[in-house]
Amino acid sequence: MPKKKIIIANWKMNLIEAETVLLVKELIKELGDSPEKVDVVLCPSFIPLDEVSKLLEGTNIKLGAQDIFWETRGTYTGEISPRMLQEWNCEYVIVGHSERRQNFKETDEMVNKKVIAAVENDLIPIICVGETKAERKAGKKKSVVKKQLLAALKNVKLDRAKEIIIAYEPVWVIGTGKPVKPEDAEEMHVMVRGLLDKLYTPALRDKYFRIIYGGSVDSKSASDFFKQELIDGSLVGGASLLVNEFVGIVKAAANY
Repeated sequence: MPKKKIIIANWKMNLIEAETVLLVKELIKELGDSPEKVDVVLCPSFIPLDEVSKLLEGTNIKLGAQDIFWETRGTYTGEISPRMLQEWNCEYVIVGHSERRQNFKETDEMVNKKVIAAVENDLIPIICVGETKAERKAGKKKSVVKKQLLAALKNVKLDRAKEIIIAYEPVWVIGTGKPVKPEDAEEMHVMVRGLLDKLYTPALRDKYFRIIYGGSVDSKSASDFFKQELIDGSLVGGASLLVNEFVGIVKAAANY
């Protein structure tokens, strides 16, 4: 039986607090009952998290953060701890996004620490994996994703996890408006699913994991991805900043 789809909005560093509040209000108004059929998660920047948390009270829409640090407190200037995210009622957190790996030199080891911190503090990690264009051309897409995934899940205790989301995002399509072919995404999901089955068991994989696609999905292409058997949802970037686009993606997911 297919799992309930999950649609996650990653607003990155695009909106100030007033713009975020307006977007959240519009989404709450437009989505109506759709979140009953689809899990919807909004990941604004850190600054408006408290305000967004208040707006989402009484709705089916969940709150997530865009990053996390692996210590609960200490001399880590500029970082955000799991305790802080909990205070803002965050349930999800994006970990290992390619923009953090590339722009801020996050290593597989750092990503792993963040995943463990999320799980140990009752947060659901959204683990991003994906290959660059050069890696894909070199025929290394599967080996790259396998390496990232194995490293991210090292020493993660599933019995402490609520859930773990694996987001396959081919780096070379992010922001281009041109996603990979749905069949190509499904192929990678088959590989990820098989790897999880070997690491754990099919039963544990089914209990704890959802595998989603990210990378230039919009309301027009969404249905083509969601009709694929193994794609459990999407991590949405640019399209999530547009009310009609994001609502269209959520409604497309509700049909599968």
